[in-house]
Amino acid sequence: QVQLVESGGGLVQTGGSLRLSCAASGRTFSIYAMAWFRQAPGKEREFVAAINRGGGLTSHADSVKGRFTISSDNAKNTVYLQMNSLKPEDPAVYYCAASILPMGTAPPLYGYWGQGTQVAVSS
Repeated sequence: QVQLVESGGGLVQTGGSLRLSCAASGRTFSIYAMAWFRQAPGKEREFVAAINRGGGLTSHADSVKGRFTISSDNAKNTVYLQMNSLKPEDPAVYYCAASILPMGTAPPLYGYWGQGTQVAVSS
């Protein structure tokens, strides 16, 4: 099993920045890729960004390209999501996910999920 714990959410003003962290524990050697998803009230969970185990390959949703950056620290088994230039459409619960499969954008690919961290943006 793999356990994921997110942190770093909060309330920021439009245009502000936040950095989310996701610490993995347990059978981390089985993880092939990790990702961030988000879910706003009344909406489906959507892909935000993903990174492969080595950190050399990343993918970002078009809606966050140029503003959000996913990165990893393999020594700490931690993945980060640096969020800059936050917009009114970014608020959601942000979830960290881990997969034993190659990196992808579909939630079913990820078998392990954190509890989520809330991000709110004020105008």
